[in-house]
Amino acid sequence: MVGDGPEKEAVRAPLLAHLKEQRPAIEEAIVLRVHGLSDSGGVEDQEYAEGLRNAVAAGVDDGLAGIEWEDDRVRPVPVALLAQARLAARNGVTLDLVLRRYIAGYTLFSDFVMEAAGDGPIRGHALRLVMHGQAARFERLVLAATGEYNRECGHRRHPPERHEIERVKQLLAGDPNGANGLAYEMDDWHIGAIARGEGAARVLRRLADAVDRRLLLVRPAGDTAWAWFGGRRRIAMAEVARRLSGTPGDALIALGEPARGVEGWRLTHEQASAALRITRRGSGGVVLYADVGLMASISQDPLLARSLHQLYLAPLADGRDDGGAGLRETLRAYFAAGSNISSAASALGVSRQTVRNRLRTVEGKLNRTIESCAPELQVALRLDRCGDPGE
Repeated sequence: MVGDGPEKEAVRAPLLAHLKEQRPAIEEAIVLRVHGLSDSGGVEDQEYAEGLRNAVAAGVDDGLAGIEWEDDRVRPVPVALLAQARLAARNGVTLDLVLRRYIAGYTLFSDFVMEAAGDGPIRGHALRLVMHGQAARFERLVLAATGEYNRECGHRRHPPERHEIERVKQLLAGDPNGANGLAYEMDDWHIGAIARGEGAARVLRRLADAVDRRLLLVRPAGDTAWAWFGGRRRIAMAEVARRLSGTPGDALIALGEPARGVEGWRLTHEQASAALRITRRGSGGVVLYADVGLMASISQDPLLARSLHQLYLAPLADGRDDGGAGLRETLRAYFAAGSNISSAASALGVSRQTVRNRLRTVEGKLNRTIESCAPELQVALRLDRCGDPGE
């Protein structure tokens, strides 16, 4: 914390408390100031405009944390501020404007600090320590943001070279030398992702910013992107899935499970790849390996997949004009409803008696009760959705 001993702590705490009380006013004042700055370069889209407010909020948080903690060297520059610098580059906003906005926010925050200090005991050595820490922190921010901006401009002019993709493939193949030159920490926790479809890479970049993860992204072919999200702490997949709830319908994102170290980096990618394999081409959305892991494993065993189809689905087609489609649909609704006939009937828009009759027909064709083979039936039905058995 700022200074040592109870005397300096006594002047730091009231200052911090006052600034936290004023936080809404501080944030709003900075937002108005940065929005008031503009130039003739580039058109700022809605994502960039909305990002400005998020960046301001992150900057205020960072400024308050800098007052609260004396040694903040271990704290990274807020991801939202770096993400905004990258967005600026993508939108054609000049680096000059980006830095002027950062300077405006820093200056206004400093004014609030000075005003909060007033003429009380915080004036003097303690205040100089606070302002010195803020200045040093701001200098690191400017350097980091400038680097992010220039890297983004470089990527736009010169797309990632083939050697980066080759390094990733080399590392996936087990050669540790593949990590050389990759701007990514292999010792971290990782979540692997494979995205397919127009705009998929953009979704992955936004996700990395949203969950505060370092991103490694390569495009091995066409509209497919491989990505890894890395960080020092493990992140819950529920949070990742929530952030992807608005994924465009034409983008398909397959995600592996969190894993640590270089072996975990490979494993989570393999899980994402397995999840993608059993997803129908042309479908969009998000698929988690945890939800389809069993299916992915079974789909890689042609004998088992074909046997499940022959035992549990092929008989349903015998003598049916629709090839058994109606019976399969009824079974899916029945299982989705937790084996509740009334709920299944409601979902299908038919009577309960119709559902009962169809289930009896299924049991007659299989020569066994549905309950006695429910797990196998459900797996067979899900494999049927993925494509031809054994492929």
